[in-house]
Amino acid sequence: MADTVLYEVNDGLATITLNRPEAMNALNVATKVALRDAAESAAGDDAVRAVLLTAAGDRAFCVGQDLKEHIGLLAADRETGSGQTMSTVREHYNPIVRALAGAPKPVVAAVNGVAAGAGFGFALAADHRIVADTAGFNTSFAGVALTADSGISWTLPRVIGPGRAADLLLFPRSITAQEAFELGIANRVVPAADLRSEAEAVARALAEGPTVAYAALKEAMAYGLTHSLAETLEKEDELQTRAGSSEDHAIAVQAFVNKEKPKYLGR
Repeated sequence: MADTVLYEVNDGLATITLNRPEAMNALNVATKVALRDAAESAAGDDAVRAVLLTAAGDRAFCVGQDLKEHIGLLAADRETGSGQTMSTVREHYNPIVRALAGAPKPVVAAVNGVAAGAGFGFALAADHRIVADTAGFNTSFAGVALTADSGISWTLPRVIGPGRAADLLLFPRSITAQEAFELGIANRVVPAADLRSEAEAVARALAEGPTVAYAALKEAMAYGLTHSLAETLEKEDELQTRAGSSEDHAIAVQAFVNKEKPKYLGR
């Protein structure tokens, strides 16, 4: 893993930290590769029961594509005619979003500063967003004559509605943490000094929770967004059967009867 992305697993919690604060955690190729590898590792590791995605520094969560590197890559494309620069969507952004959104475990984003472009998309791919009161969001894409990527054309309309999403995509602007909360982008806003501790507490509580049920909930909600009620009811039946046969469910029921706090195993 490159030092531009830090990856640590501790007691079932995987912490992924974007680590280019001097560049506002902009996404150069090395960072995108490292973030993809970290996200896929966390999603596929059975020992990981929750994921915390955050960033170093206090100015930016991630401002999206590193445009300084991007200019050089575009120039090389023009010379060779290869068109390789925009393959980053397929090779990096798409796998990152699939890993975060599709992980069979909860993903918490701790947004410490500006989240723009793909950085905004990665935050939206998380299941729960805790945002510093000094942070902000910007779609950015149209501002540099690009269309949406990093899943934002799918996630943003579902979070805030298609009309508001179209407005933010067609007319990029900065959204404060408070407005993000009012729109539903931020699940909670906390003082910047408390962000890391608050986010870690939430992520660790999820890691200690019934992760089989959490995985089923994520799958059910994703399925329900693109299927009919009848199909979704069938999927709920399938997933509830799976959750009901888990050790975690048996533990929860017994703990309820005994008036004890359950200690889940994640299976």
